[in-house]
Amino acid sequence: MGESLWISHGATEAAFRGRSFIAVLPLALLLPTVRVSTQSIGSPLDCHKTCVCASNIVSCSKINLTNVPITLPQYTAVLDLSFNTITKLRAEWTPVTLDRLHSLLLSHNGLTFLSSEAFVNVKKLQYLDLSSNGIRQLDEYIFEPLEHLEVLLLYSNRISQIDRTAFSGLLSLQKLYLSHNQISRFPLELVKERSRLETLRLLDVSSNRIKALSLNELMALPAWIKNGLYFHNNPLPCSCELHKVVARWYLKELSSATDFRGSHTCLLPGQQKEKIAIMDLNKVYLNCTEVISMDKIAYLEQSLVLDCDTRERNMMKSWVLPGNTPVSPACKTAVMRPDDGSLQIGPLKAEDSGVYTCYATSESFNETVYVTVMVFNSTEIGGLENLKTAYTTLIGCLVSLVMVLIYLYLTPCRYACCPGQGLEKSDPRDSLHSSTVSISHAHVEKGQDRVVGGGFANKHGAFLQPKDQLEQNGRLNPIGEEEEEWQRDTRERRRSDAESVSSVCSDTPMVV
Repeated sequence: MGESLWISHGATEAAFRGRSFIAVLPLALLLPTVRVSTQSIGSPLDCHKTCVCASNIVSCSKINLTNVPITLPQYTAVLDLSFNTITKLRAEWTPVTLDRLHSLLLSHNGLTFLSSEAFVNVKKLQYLDLSSNGIRQLDEYIFEPLEHLEVLLLYSNRISQIDRTAFSGLLSLQKLYLSHNQISRFPLELVKERSRLETLRLLDVSSNRIKALSLNELMALPAWIKNGLYFHNNPLPCSCELHKVVARWYLKELSSATDFRGSHTCLLPGQQKEKIAIMDLNKVYLNCTEVISMDKIAYLEQSLVLDCDTRERNMMKSWVLPGNTPVSPACKTAVMRPDDGSLQIGPLKAEDSGVYTCYATSESFNETVYVTVMVFNSTEIGGLENLKTAYTTLIGCLVSLVMVLIYLYLTPCRYACCPGQGLEKSDPRDSLHSSTVSISHAHVEKGQDRVVGGGFANKHGAFLQPKDQLEQNGRLNPIGEEEEEWQRDTRERRRSDAESVSSVCSDTPMVV
């Protein structure tokens, strides 16, 4: 009886132990899940042992965090999570909205993933540091909620792909750092007119893999954008156009050129791809033309617009004309445009040549811009007008030559000796006025016989006969007339002969 009771008690104890094991087993299986969930959500904020909380600043740097701490105070303005091991920034990293958070630091964390909704609850951010991580791409509209963001640091990542809409919605962005990545395309849409971020004044894409630049579009950018456009230390091919761009920026003392003059390099053509400073291309290698100044060339009666292209935006501007004469409303040939501060001058005169000075001022910066204008003493289209004049003269000469040829070869013959014409077809008046020389019938027949024979075919001719065989008004000149009358007749015949000869083509053979 006692043994049976002992056995029953042992069986009951064994059964109880089995049930305990079965009950504890599911709990044990759930522990890893709870641990993973805790790791993905993060541990509660501890301002005494791990983080430092100073007023509205929360600093949790260098404590080997794998997730963002939860239960962050809603009054947090600065959150420093740098130098940890947070590899993913999920949408639920902060379950509550942090309306006062304006600075978020996540550098040196090994971040490789950014959720498309990672910034939904921190829309008032002004400063975001994602530098020195492992980010490879920026997806579409990733930063769209951050319409108040002013500074975005993305340098020292592995970014090779950037969606064209990645920076859409950043209406207040002023500085964007993309250096030391693997970017191969220059994001021109960020600074180009009509698509650029209106407030952006610094774009750093240096030390990437960019091999091509749209140099003409870069030159067309205003100076306040070019002053903060950094593209040095990229594998750009050397060219004189590239040298011209950098040299002009250097002459204008733009910070992007002067601060990194030695880092503006390019690759020479060839297999070795030798790297050389862009500013040295005008010396030995490509023999590029040295850029000295940016003068304006103009012509008489032309109009010009002089830009006061300053390194800062929205500055107060004023102009001074050559001779240290300020621009005033009374001046009609020099008018300052109120929209951009440029100066319109013209119609220009020769005395308008000189240096035009623009003074630009702001609360923190003053700048002076000099524009040299050279007015040539000719019109802009003077060369074309001279060409038109020469062309007209040439046409006139050709027309005159054609008219002479028409006169020489197509004018009807009016002489009795012309081919195919008989004596009866000759007009006595033409014969009288053209030569006043009458030919005897015998000689006419003889001359006609010679024409028929081919002696003077297709030629105009004038036959001068000896004095004793000539007739005057159809009568023979008597040998016994007075010498004075004979001489007068001789002078008249000579004058008539000269007129006849002058009316004949220059290639007409003369027969005496």
